[in-house]
Amino acid sequence: METDPQGTNQRIWHVVASIPKGRVSTYGDIARFAGLGRAARRVGWALRQLPSDTRVPWHRVINSAGKLSLPSTSDAGRLQRKRLEKEGVTLRSGDRIALATYRWIPGDACR
Repeated sequence: METDPQGTNQRIWHVVASIPKGRVSTYGDIARFAGLGRAARRVGWALRQLPSDTRVPWHRVINSAGKLSLPSTSDAGRLQRKRLEKEGVTLRSGDRIALATYRWIPGDACR
């Protein structure tokens, strides 16, 4: 059982806030960068806890297959796609993103 869920959320949100425009990261990557090991599902839970007026760029977090996890027919899914495209991230068919091109790793220089 987590002893400090809000502190864990803050760590996750801090990592997500570090993702530069035009780049993406996976739920698993965020978990590792936040010191949570393989707790990818915990990252999803933390992102769902964000306030509606957040400035944390949640839309830059995708699944390990390089796909958007939100349904493309949902409001949030459409918003995620729109924000990523506005930042120059190209989505291929099936809402796929080329991780080799757009994946962010802390310490990497932006491409």
